[in-house]
Amino acid sequence: MTLRLKSVLASAGIKQGAVAATAGISRPALNVFLNRGFLPLGAERAAVERAITAFVHRHGGSTAGLFEVAAPCVNTAQPVSPPDPFAKDQEEMDMLLRKQTLTPAARRHFNLQRDPFADPAVADDVFMSPDIRYVREAMYQVARHGGFMAAIGESGAGKSTLREELVDRLNREEQAVIVIEPYVLAMEGNDNIGKTLKAQHIAEAIMSAVSPLAKTRSSPQARFEQLHASLRDSARAGHSHVLVIEEAHSLPLATLKHLKRFRELKDGLRPLLSVILIGQSELAIKLSEHNPEVREVVQRIEIVTLPALDKDLDAYLVHRFKRSGTPIDQVLAKGAIDALRTKLTPTRAGGTLLYPLAVHNALAAAMNRAADLGVPQVNADVIQGV
Repeated sequence: MTLRLKSVLASAGIKQGAVAATAGISRPALNVFLNRGFLPLGAERAAVERAITAFVHRHGGSTAGLFEVAAPCVNTAQPVSPPDPFAKDQEEMDMLLRKQTLTPAARRHFNLQRDPFADPAVADDVFMSPDIRYVREAMYQVARHGGFMAAIGESGAGKSTLREELVDRLNREEQAVIVIEPYVLAMEGNDNIGKTLKAQHIAEAIMSAVSPLAKTRSSPQARFEQLHASLRDSARAGHSHVLVIEEAHSLPLATLKHLKRFRELKDGLRPLLSVILIGQSELAIKLSEHNPEVREVVQRIEIVTLPALDKDLDAYLVHRFKRSGTPIDQVLAKGAIDALRTKLTPTRAGGTLLYPLAVHNALAAAMNRAADLGVPQVNADVIQGV
């Protein structure tokens, strides 16, 4: 099946990459949507369609029946499907996103004291570019002094690392901040494929963190009154409270609206609860200013984005190898980083994969290959061959 939207974009001369950016999805994901009608898991279809419709209208395209299945062409000749120009790029991207682990042979070959791609064990292991530092400080200020923010980044961009570093930093500095993290192990965007996180689950997590010995009251009204009183008493004892929700792109719209009401719990003028949402780019779609269902949330939330490494790739790799006790020039030959940057920036499929997790996977695969070939360093040819 092919959506009519595909032919409208072609007729109006609208670039698919621009449409994908407007809708908050990747270029390959838009390609699947146009040709099969499927969106990535967690993407809010109604919000995506609204964003695309508005974009097409602004650029002079017809918006009638955009998301209907296009009628098949009637042709007496045997139809021949043109090759998908993005198929090879998509295949390469899928390979680069697969988990890669350094082999024992590669560790011996490069004389590695520690795995340079291991998760950070201490705060100094966390790389801080100016962009990453801004997101880190924004999260810290919300946790310490109050606020409502969403930290958004692609898969593997380092969002969870910053959340872990935030908790570690608050503990190191002995700040009187109670961090509330509801479990999201089975959370999904709807109850058909998993369990949605609802206001009552958030309330239970808050009570468990703030008043773990309190016996929860039975009626909803009494429970929320108890919650408010517990937060107020804790704040008067000198504590701040921050609710941190991972995988927030899977939150239903109703829960997003309820979070605004949690933020309205106060002791006089003092807000009692700060909120930090951490999620992938689908969260930006849900929090779009074009989505009237959550306008009361959008008007109050600060959105910060964790960008790709891009110009900071060299500094990032130097930092990671330095923390592992291995000089980078012992592993990477001149030109290897530029080749890696090119490898992770597909030219036809659009977008970038220059995020820590993809960098780790691609470089681990290259180091394994170099060890197999007996090459002393990972060079541009080895990078291009993985």
